[in-house]
Amino acid sequence: MSTESPSGVLAASAVPGTGAGPQGGTGSKLALAVDAADADGPVIDVTRLRVALARLSRRLRRHELAGLTPTQLAALATVGHSGPMRLGDLAAAEGIAPSTLTRLVTALEDSGYVRRCADPSDARASTLAITAHGQDALERIRTESTRALAASMQLLAPAQRAALAAALPVLEQLAGVSGSAGAAGSPGAAGSPGSAGSPGAAGSAGADQAGAKGR
Repeated sequence: MSTESPSGVLAASAVPGTGAGPQGGTGSKLALAVDAADADGPVIDVTRLRVALARLSRRLRRHELAGLTPTQLAALATVGHSGPMRLGDLAAAEGIAPSTLTRLVTALEDSGYVRRCADPSDARASTLAITAHGQDALERIRTESTRALAASMQLLAPAQRAALAAALPVLEQLAGVSGSAGAAGSPGAAGSPGSAGSPGAAGSAGADQAGAKGR
């Protein structure tokens, strides 16, 4: 069975050994034809791409270096990127409940990564700001993740590195589309072990987001 879109044909079929299931056995495979008018043209195995991205994300997890959970790291990166912000704004940005946010912020405060400040516009409210210790942690996580990826890329052949360089703009566009859709922030995406929106992926992306601002 397949469905057509303006950009190509998205087909779903049951095939063995896609690696999508827990044991990599039979599972549902999604394939996207690059050109709907050319049935014999290149086809992107979407399931294979998702699994590869998820595995790469797990390899790049470095939030353990700072003693942070993926959710804590994502919140810390948001505060570091956006500057001092109210707790309600942080809860909305991260898509988490106020009760969860309270525990999260307490843990970050106890670790010395953030501090509460008085809100000059509202005496009843407070804002959350990242500390120098928190900035250092984000920078360390970003640096270690970059080093790990660079070391892996050294194992690739020149032609493979050239292919990766050519695909980089497309991957960046896919990451932007996924982020705007809010997929990574949904509970289902975060809880899926094989998803590119897994906790590890969110944590790595959060650290890179904060690091990009500092560069």
